[in-house]
Amino acid sequence: MTPPPAGPPLLAPGDRVVVVSPAGPVSAPLLDAGLARLREWGLDARAAPHALDTHPTLPYLAGHDADRARALQQAWLDPAVAGVLCARGGYGSTRVVDLVDWTAVAAGRRKVFAGSSDTTALHDRFRQAGVPTWFGPMIATTAFVEDAAAREHLRRALFTGVASYRGTGMVPGVARGTAAGGTLSLFDTPPPDGAVVLVEDVNEEPYRLDRMLTALLRAGWFDRVAGIVLGSWTGCGDVAPVLADRLGGLGVPVVADAGFGHRAGQLTVPLGVSVEIDGGTGVVTVGT
Repeated sequence: MTPPPAGPPLLAPGDRVVVVSPAGPVSAPLLDAGLARLREWGLDARAAPHALDTHPTLPYLAGHDADRARALQQAWLDPAVAGVLCARGGYGSTRVVDLVDWTAVAAGRRKVFAGSSDTTALHDRFRQAGVPTWFGPMIATTAFVEDAAAREHLRRALFTGVASYRGTGMVPGVARGTAAGGTLSLFDTPPPDGAVVLVEDVNEEPYRLDRMLTALLRAGWFDRVAGIVLGSWTGCGDVAPVLADRLGGLGVPVVADAGFGHRAGQLTVPLGVSVEIDGGTGVVTVGT
């Protein structure tokens, strides 16, 4: 297996970043506020074409699939752009993944990509293209504009990198592998062999999480993972029993409550990079 890249590139004051809308429709006031926050960091922050579009017949999408895919690809391939940041989640990223030229993405300059939630599908395709990414708050959301702690976690990650983070031990043991995953309900393609899978979700009842995990287990999705890191489960009720029942017996280390996902003060964590997890102490070390 080819070793993963050491980590995502970092931003510096003066860098140009483009905010794209690959999923749901975006609030103009929140987008403006998010761009203003990025400019406070010294970035040349701009919105992509079609960033404020709404699909004429499918109003849960930020415009047409082809336009959303083209905006993402053009921003990524623009040599003047150092980072591509997602405006919000919702739904729609899975509709654009097959419209992006991932060969061109892989061949282009490595740069920052950040998002979470519905952009899980994009993170996975970037990982397959050999590009590490950041899973964190999105720019045209209250999780970025109004949550100072989450915003600072993102700034620190994008400008300085991140060495490690921690949760609580759930299943003891030590494992190393490539970080993959994101939001459970949006998983589609299996992780690479030996991956450390990051998992979180929001507003899903425990029985629905059970259904999702059981379907993935039956499909062999977790058969070759090296370890699991669990993030937040906001609005999901008491998830501990179902997570322990479905994941605790896989025979791999598991870290819980690791601070990423849909929660206040969410951490920004890297995907597509090598990590080591300790299921006893809850420590996740990046770049091992």
